[in-house]
Amino acid sequence: MQKERSILAVVPGRQAAGSTKSLPAFLSSAACQRAHAFHQSFAQYQETPLVSLPTLARELGVGHLLVKDESYRFGLNAFKVLGAAYAMGSYLCERLGRSMEEVNFDMLRSEEVRRQIGAVTFVTATDGNHGRAVAWAAAQLGQQAVVYLPKGSSPQRVAAIRETGADAHVINGNYDEAVRLSEKVARERGWQVIQDTAWDGYTTIPSWIMQGYTTMAAEAIRQLSDSLPGKRPTHVFLQAGVGSMAAAVLGYLADQLAPEYPVTIIVEPHNANCMYLSAKSGEREAQAATGDLKTIMAGLACGEPNPLAWEILRDYADAFVSCPDHVAATGMRMLAAPAGSDPKIVSGESGAVGVGLLSTIMQKEEGRWLQKLLGINEDSVILCFSTEGDTDQEQYRRIVWEGASPSV
Repeated sequence: MQKERSILAVVPGRQAAGSTKSLPAFLSSAACQRAHAFHQSFAQYQETPLVSLPTLARELGVGHLLVKDESYRFGLNAFKVLGAAYAMGSYLCERLGRSMEEVNFDMLRSEEVRRQIGAVTFVTATDGNHGRAVAWAAAQLGQQAVVYLPKGSSPQRVAAIRETGADAHVINGNYDEAVRLSEKVARERGWQVIQDTAWDGYTTIPSWIMQGYTTMAAEAIRQLSDSLPGKRPTHVFLQAGVGSMAAAVLGYLADQLAPEYPVTIIVEPHNANCMYLSAKSGEREAQAATGDLKTIMAGLACGEPNPLAWEILRDYADAFVSCPDHVAATGMRMLAAPAGSDPKIVSGESGAVGVGLLSTIMQKEEGRWLQKLLGINEDSVILCFSTEGDTDQEQYRRIVWEGASPSV
């Protein structure tokens, strides 16, 4: 299927509107609370900021704009550690025959636990942030990590993984090929895959990762309630790669804020728009995006959806939007050079695309119809997740300082 290159491409969602289909049990309130409690046991745990941008909200014609800034998460400049660490902790608990309620992070990294379990090598594929999260968590737990990255990966992201003591290998293939390689090597060598996408026979760990991601949604809803008493988000923009983060956050919001959970917009780059293609196909099963998946949004350069995530997005998201790279670049520049007294947010390519899309919808002629379709107006409370900071500083500067990926 040919991909649109220059304008927004939109497919309405929520195919199962009015159905009685329930959210999967792995995103139950109890499961999400267990993940949050585990994260709170980290010495490094602090809630990341939920940043209000009132001047930008006025300029865009919305009531409130709030951005969850994940660049502060555990000093790793991205949210991914929430999923990786929780999945690895859950795996170790399973090996120990213990429940997550019985342990904390310090216990799992103890010498006693390492003696009981022995050496474990965790292996994963990544575009950068997930691999660094797996590598960091493995090092914290006294275990080893091996990480495979697709061709063209940022040298800075590769170096950040190696700095944790992990082995990092850039392959001559795309992200999906790196995923298949990690699974193959794990089978051959007895390693354990920690991947945020699922396939036949591999669903438990991806579900643990998604549970971990709900912590940032839980924080955001509590923080919003504190800063805007009586308000709820009316619209949420969620970027999708394999879809795990987007589905985890949407599932949490749909459960916690039902029946009036926010209108949810899923956004992807044109060259890696598997969720958009899946929605456009009209099929119940997910569809893959093919090709080299080249986009500045490296964290979203995934062709094959997580089927666990697709089922949630298919049934609960309101719109799937495929957009050109300049939408993300615009979002980066807007957050880096804020209007009025708004605080600055350092947001990477995959982190800023939600704000960039909101700007396009509210300020560009090509987005006006989508504004009407989604019901975004001066009363709207918009929630976006900046999932990474400047994890590739050279590219960040090319875009923000030098104007790379211009909108015209």
